[in-house]
Amino acid sequence: MSLGEPLVELQAAPAGLDVEILEVALLDPEDEPAASAGALVLAIGARGRAAFPALRAAGRDGAAAVAVKLDAPGQAAALSETAVEAGVALLSVRRDARWEQVDAMARAALEDAPSGDSGEAGGEQDLFALAQTTAVLTGGIVSIEDTTTRVLAYSRAGDSDEVDDLRRLSILGWQSPEEYLARLREWGVFQRLRASDEVVHIDSHPELGIRRRLAVAIRSGERQLGIIWVQEGSTALTEHADQVLLGAARVAALHLVRRRRELSADLTLTRTLVAGLLEGATGPQPLATHLGLDAARPAAVLGFSYGGGEAAASELTRAEVSNLISVHTAARHRSSLVVQADLRTYVLLPQLPRSIDLGTLRGWGQEISEAAGRHLGLVLRGSVGCIVPGLGEVPESRREADRILDAMVRVGVATTVAALPDIQAEVLISELLALLGAHPELRDPRLTALVTHDSRSQGQLAESVLAYLNAFGDVRAAAAELHVHPNTLRYRLRRTEELTGLDLSRPDQRLLAMLQLRLAAAGRAVGG
Repeated sequence: MSLGEPLVELQAAPAGLDVEILEVALLDPEDEPAASAGALVLAIGARGRAAFPALRAAGRDGAAAVAVKLDAPGQAAALSETAVEAGVALLSVRRDARWEQVDAMARAALEDAPSGDSGEAGGEQDLFALAQTTAVLTGGIVSIEDTTTRVLAYSRAGDSDEVDDLRRLSILGWQSPEEYLARLREWGVFQRLRASDEVVHIDSHPELGIRRRLAVAIRSGERQLGIIWVQEGSTALTEHADQVLLGAARVAALHLVRRRRELSADLTLTRTLVAGLLEGATGPQPLATHLGLDAARPAAVLGFSYGGGEAAASELTRAEVSNLISVHTAARHRSSLVVQADLRTYVLLPQLPRSIDLGTLRGWGQEISEAAGRHLGLVLRGSVGCIVPGLGEVPESRREADRILDAMVRVGVATTVAALPDIQAEVLISELLALLGAHPELRDPRLTALVTHDSRSQGQLAESVLAYLNAFGDVRAAAAELHVHPNTLRYRLRRTEELTGLDLSRPDQRLLAMLQLRLAAAGRAVGG
């Protein structure tokens, strides 16, 4: 459960971060310290060291966490030590926050907690995570509100001095102050948001404590569900902030619809239908009927995988990447659908304009890859599947996207985002290596023995032969690549021929050696 940093900060979590909170309980200072199993205990009135009894009682009774206010910064260490001893999580609450506000926020978070079967469909992440992703991509400070101006989620601010009075009062009061709302009405901001999907710009007003802002309405069809606000901090907003905000509003609409519990079953069905279509397990008509799509319009699939290896990516990383991809693609194409499958992230782009080309889609993928590197520190590989005539051919586009991603991993490709025409040769070589890896009978046993010899003696004969072949037989160039003297390389080549009986002057043996040694270099099991 996320309560957000501006009000609550985690001080200790002896049982980790996956402890389930079942209820919220208020502990009055006049009450005997007690708790129920799985409860979040709000220790009202027990500031600082006075909260020791509450922590011990919570640990004794199996509570999940205790929230307290601190009188002084130094108290956190002593309270954390007691919390660890008691085996209960400790949350510190801002001194100027109201307990009824924390209580309401915690209960709302419990009501909105996802069920155990919640998946990672396009944009179906927590609202706080979406706010943080939007903040990262715009370079601003983000809050998401409903149509009554009640704050639903907000991003973390890196520096409290960046937050203006309107933002601070909105977060602390959990709703925008009326005097500021009156100003926004006077300037026609809400009227423009009701009338348009466009991003509204609000100039800074230092005399009112208001910095420059962007705002966009969150809509489901014709109905407005809320507003996303982006406040400019100490640095200017990014060049593409408007575009990011449009994408974020489309993703946020899925959150708010789910929060109202109007289409939660539909969202689950959408995710299932998209995954089934990508895999070829279901036809196009169920998804087209469900979402009102034109199945005869062009479509394509973008694929993304992490440079560090898909399996190694944490759940948090996958959520961050999914949010980033969802925001960017929704900004570019309203009908885009993002889904996780086989530890990769796919974007289905249905009913594309008939004039669109691979270069445009490659550009979209490149923007996403660069944003992941810039904002998340990740190497995100991207692939552009072929543009197919309709939804029925989507599995073909997904297969092509996978072929490209497989080649990027198996043989290494300089570019991070590609379509098949960009790296046709690399993809075919990758698939030849996969075929060679799956069929030991296709390999030359002399080359298998060479690789085995190197692994046992920590030799470099196979590496040297491959460098020589890659350099088209140019000994000096290959030696420079290996950082050895040309005579050393010549010796290794003669030694290889003596050990294996290979004749590297024969073209067919050179071709086979290049393929099989590339397989070994890629970490494949050459010896079967």
